[in-house]
Amino acid sequence: MRVEDVAESWEVTDSKERFAARVISVRTDTVRMPGDETADRDYVVHPGSVAVLAIDEDDKVLMIRQYRHPVRRLLWEVPAGIRDVPGEPLVDCAARELAEEAGYRARTWHTLLDIYTSPGMCDERIRIFLARDLSPIPEEENDYVHRHEEIGMPVEWIPLQEAVEKAMAGMIHNSPAIAGILAAYAASADGFKGLRPADAPEA
Repeated sequence: MRVEDVAESWEVTDSKERFAARVISVRTDTVRMPGDETADRDYVVHPGSVAVLAIDEDDKVLMIRQYRHPVRRLLWEVPAGIRDVPGEPLVDCAARELAEEAGYRARTWHTLLDIYTSPGMCDERIRIFLARDLSPIPEEENDYVHRHEEIGMPVEWIPLQEAVEKAMAGMIHNSPAIAGILAAYAASADGFKGLRPADAPEA
């Protein structure tokens, strides 16, 4: 049997926006279920995101630490950001986030994963890229200015094997970071040859 997610859309008989903020909104859709019954489904509407698993020639992963207020924790993460420029190729968005949050550029890009962060309550989709052949961007060449949430975010290089161990030990909690680390570890077995190109379409 071929295991693959498929697109399907059940009839929405009513839809109400409950809340709208700068980035997200909350909707209630009344959905026609099997058996011709209806049920209300509340969910967060999100523009989508990208994340970058950057790995150097020594198989070390670039990680940053960021305060996340909803969970009241400083989390170890990978560079990531919202798809906030209409029509921008996702890999360009990822390159921008890598420059903004970590001050690096990459010559080699591949699509690593496509994930939904929490599909039972949110439509956010994240494309995680693998970035290699990295080099620091000289400060005078980096056109990106840190936003307030990016100031003071330390950059650390962690061996990929160690990052896997920390994820499995419950020491890393950020979902795109964990997914990216484990996927990169699996993909490294064949030298990353089986990965999709950076501009692969989203299914």
